Amino acid sequence: MSSAIAGDKRAYQTFLGEVAAGLRVFIRKRLFVGPDEAEDIVQEVLLAIHTKRHTYDVSQPVTPWIYAIARFKLVDHLRKLGRRGVQVPVEDEIGLFAESDHEAGAVKRDIERLLDKLPRKQRESIRMVKLQELSVREAAEKASMSESDVKVSVHRGLKTLARLVAEDTPR
Repeated sequence: MSSAIAGDKRAYQTFLGEVAAGLRVFIRKRLFVGPDEAEDIVQEVLLAIHTKRHTYDVSQPVTPWIYAIARFKLVDHLRKLGRRGVQVPVEDEIGLFAESDHEAGAVKRDIERLLDKLPRKQRESIRMVKLQELSVREAAEKASMSESDVKVSVHRGLKTLARLVAEDTPR
């Protein structure tokens, strides 16, 4: 996306192709629609990405930005279905916004990219407590820190991550 914004048309075509492939999986797993209707939604998302590309901050991960747009388009689609009186069983809606494998891999890369922006102590505390699910005590022992220091590092790191993500989310 960074290259595309800089004017590289080939990079933009490649980017849109990769995004479209991921979106098809994302949408088909969340909506029980035929391939034509799913493709219509994919095209709406791609069009929104194209028209809003100037809002993307190249210093931030692109995946949350893309999936935020996709989720907005899915909600729009569900609203249209509601107006037509189509009923979707509750059990079918449970997985509506669950992650796909493609999305999970992209999100993991983006999380690592965001974590790399944090100071080492905050980054490692978050990895141990939130990602590896160690207790605060275990993390403190492993990092040779006090439990209080681990808690403060996690809190400050999460606060910084929330700010970074908020700055990256399109409005």
